[in-house]
Amino acid sequence: MKLTIVYDNVVYKKGIGLKSDWGFSCLIESDNDTILFDTGEKGNLLIENMKIIDISPKDIKKIVISHEHYDHKGGLKTLVAYTKDIDIFQLNNEVFRHNMKSFVPEIPEKISENIWTTGRIKGIVDEQSLVIKAKKGCYLLTGCAHPGVDKTLEIANQIGDIVGIIGGFHGFNKFNVVKELEFICPCHCTIHKKDLEKAYPEKISTGGVGKTFDFNQ
Repeated sequence: MKLTIVYDNVVYKKGIGLKSDWGFSCLIESDNDTILFDTGEKGNLLIENMKIIDISPKDIKKIVISHEHYDHKGGLKTLVAYTKDIDIFQLNNEVFRHNMKSFVPEIPEKISENIWTTGRIKGIVDEQSLVIKAKKGCYLLTGCAHPGVDKTLEIANQIGDIVGIIGGFHGFNKFNVVKELEFICPCHCTIHKKDLEKAYPEKISTGGVGKTFDFNQ
């Protein structure tokens, strides 16, 4: 199980031409599937970053859109033109390519081997996140966590015991909620990133475009 951040506000792997932009996208590669979580805002920038990291859009079998904001869904129309037949999990039922099959997950469900969506989590902005089962436990992948990191973790823990979290945390500041986690990687829209790093310096992992996580180890 390998994750690679391909769109984020900052670049992690510098000097090879990767570009940052406001938004988020992360590729999940397993033995059974290749899933893209969110698409950032600009499809061309997403495609270019993927090309530099040696990722082919044609390998993507599923796309998950966390929520309907432009910085998470904006790159979708451009991306799907480069893909083969794909399944898309989104909180509306928009289909604009013949090669797309759309699913609207309202409740937690398995979408691939060892990968679940939380389903729709209601909040100021409705959102879904992913739970990824790996060797050392389950990891939560969020877009912005608009409904709240605490609420998202509560639902995710019903799927499996969460040991780590990656993604945007928006205005999250109830740091005690993540004190039991072993691994925290704040990305994208996380407002209190520096405070979170001070609170849990031994658990924090730096994110950014080009960052990879190998959860087989």
